[in-house]
Amino acid sequence: MSRRIQENDIFEHANFPRVLGDARQTTSPVPFDNSNQPGDTSMSQPVSGNNTLGYFKWAFIVTVAGLVLGAWLGWQTTGTIGGMATVFFICAVLAVLEISLSFDNAIVNANKLKDMTPVWQHRFLTWGIIIAVFGMRIVFPLLIVVIAAGIGPVDAFILAAREPAEYARIMNDAHLPIAAFGGTFLMMVGLTYFFDHEKDVHWIEMIEKHMARSATIKGIEIAFVLLLILLFSKLLEGEEAVTFVYSAIYGLLTFLAVEVLGGLLDQSQKTMSEAAKGGLGAFIYLEVLDASFSFDGVIGAFALSQNLFVIAIGLGIGAMYVRSMTIMLVEKGTLAEYRYLEHGAFYAILILSVIMYCQTLVHIPEVITGLGGAGLIGVSLWSSIRYNRKERAEELQRERETIAENI
Repeated sequence: MSRRIQENDIFEHANFPRVLGDARQTTSPVPFDNSNQPGDTSMSQPVSGNNTLGYFKWAFIVTVAGLVLGAWLGWQTTGTIGGMATVFFICAVLAVLEISLSFDNAIVNANKLKDMTPVWQHRFLTWGIIIAVFGMRIVFPLLIVVIAAGIGPVDAFILAAREPAEYARIMNDAHLPIAAFGGTFLMMVGLTYFFDHEKDVHWIEMIEKHMARSATIKGIEIAFVLLLILLFSKLLEGEEAVTFVYSAIYGLLTFLAVEVLGGLLDQSQKTMSEAAKGGLGAFIYLEVLDASFSFDGVIGAFALSQNLFVIAIGLGIGAMYVRSMTIMLVEKGTLAEYRYLEHGAFYAILILSVIMYCQTLVHIPEVITGLGGAGLIGVSLWSSIRYNRKERAEELQRERETIAENI
């Protein structure tokens, strides 16, 4: 049995929602867009018959399981009803925090995912969630402690279980290089979207038109980021400034490496298989992007709890909702329906990257970060709805004029 058949069987038995590109799953009578070349399913856009809540089925299941596990963990560690309720509440708050910080992540994921082949879409939604929950929420914090404290992985795990306060201290001490790395990567993601000479849809025209025109200057976004790195390094002192610059440069190099690697993997026609051409590079890009989004949430979570496992449960629940939102956005074609939604997400990414830079100087509560991003996306959604209403009104007016002329 082939690997692809095995993966499809997993989705059939698990009843996991499929994303666009698989004609067998289309329940709507609306046909595919056949404007693409025959056999090109990656760009087909079926309209899903699933209702909105159906997309969050697995997220709801994970929420219940996670909160029950959190309550059990609270009982095991404290032995009191109050302690159990506290851990239960912290898990719920962490999940909400992760969701509020990840609206823009889901939109950017959907933008990239819609162009991937069905096989790689499925892999992102299965392998990707494993990497997101276990890799970024458990392994990543342990890896930071391993590097920062110079101890082995097993010792780091024991430290997290037995001395959570010391574990949290090491994590907080590592915040500066993490913020510099993640902030630089996300800033490049946001600037690359706006510095695009082919971009012809603008939300805030006064800004975006100038950025699109300036995109003809090669490497302008890199120069802009390097200028900001130098500026913020001047505001730091001694060893902190050196650490910031090195970490930020590594973030910049990681973005460029992922871009180059993604291009080589997805565009090579001779050396890669058809499946790999359809999404391996995009898969790597999305995983690194997800990691960059997760940096701030993982570090900020230690303000609510010093227990690695409580943090993993809470943020893991939130990660499931991000994946569910991604599926919904792709299947329903929400990005195409709401003209400026994607713009709002990339503005939110730029704001988040600047906040991560500023966090190297002063503490900024994660609530501000989450509300800022959600607010920008909300405003872009409202602008999109206004645009759609205006377009429909103009279309109706043209139809009336046409009918009047034919009478």
